[in-house]
Amino acid sequence: MSSPSAREHDPARDRAPADRTRASASDRAPARTRASAPGQAPARTRASAPDRAPGRTDANRPAPRRQAEPVPTAQELRAAAVRHGAPGRNAVVMTMGALHQGHATLIRAARARVGADGFVVVTVFVNPLQFGAGEDLDRYPRTLDADLELALDAGASVVFAPSVDEVYPGGEPQVRIAAGPMGERLEGASRPGHFDGMLTVVAKLLHLTAPDLAFFGQKDAQQLALIRRMVRDLNFPVEVVGVETVREDDGLALSSRNRYLSAEERRTALALSRALFAGRERLAAQEALRARADALPNGRDRAENRAEALSRLGEARAAADAHAVAQAAETGCAAAVRAAARAVLEEAARAEPPLTLDYLALVDPADFTEVADDHDGEAVLAVAARVGTTRLIDNIPLSFGSPSPETPTLGATK
Repeated sequence: MSSPSAREHDPARDRAPADRTRASASDRAPARTRASAPGQAPARTRASAPDRAPGRTDANRPAPRRQAEPVPTAQELRAAAVRHGAPGRNAVVMTMGALHQGHATLIRAARARVGADGFVVVTVFVNPLQFGAGEDLDRYPRTLDADLELALDAGASVVFAPSVDEVYPGGEPQVRIAAGPMGERLEGASRPGHFDGMLTVVAKLLHLTAPDLAFFGQKDAQQLALIRRMVRDLNFPVEVVGVETVREDDGLALSSRNRYLSAEERRTALALSRALFAGRERLAAQEALRARADALPNGRDRAENRAEALSRLGEARAAADAHAVAQAAETGCAAAVRAAARAVLEEAARAEPPLTLDYLALVDPADFTEVADDHDGEAVLAVAARVGTTRLIDNIPLSFGSPSPETPTLGATK
């Protein structure tokens, strides 16, 4: 669900107290973040007046009373929805708790879509089905008081924090959602069965919260793709909305796992985002070269002839440029993108402390299979690596050439 740490188990988490119920100062004041795309407003620790829609007032209506405690049962949640909901304007943001400004961005996006009178549910549930062997469920951070404050400040109507017995009455469910082949790739290969547990709880929470819209972060791109597939294949009446990754000022994707990095480890970890950005920049350069080649009357042949003529004239720099244009006319961009990203990661592998790569993949967002070198359309450049004992994931969406209308993007979908 919408917590970066939900898919990134880390033994370093053992340093966090097992029975923490009150947030520390750092939990209550997450690091200042910025959006990953130019022009996007930075996430804020405190929501401004328009963001605090549940507490807004106007000349004719008093502000509703602020929620004092999380709602623990589905029956109480339904009662709250009847009191505050608006037909067609109910949204859910699912989390595993330990909320930060990445979650706040999701909540603000949900509030913006449903409006001041809509109903936004934030779920906080540490799902035992998502934890495999060696992943200590009991030590997962619980910061419910801080979660409640952050969620309400960001625009939530209610925080639904059920117990395990409330979500799984009678014990672990006998019937579960199977993620299929897509759930066995990349993150699924590292954590067998994880996506089955994730989809099972998402399906249950969709039933319990009955939203019109469900918001998930694009940082967990494979999870987002699987949820979209489940919703489509099983005819859930909900719109799934992907929200852009929120990054810290140095480019590191916001994650509760970042707190486990030492200063030296954090410097190495920045290679993840640098690799993704290098791939994106290489794609832009390659596309520009291809466009120049396509504009020539005879395409690549004309570029090669020009390069040879310039070489004979001793115009080395111009000849090199012409050769690059000629090569771009026949070479797919995907290979160049992979190479640019891998070069950054290989350099980080020689750093101190070193980065240990789990995977670097350029995949189709429809099924998370590797794209061909001549791929045209949408793709996701994804990376997972370990620095010290901390495992991190990151990704960015890319668009090659002219996307096919049949190719799903990372935006909203039914």
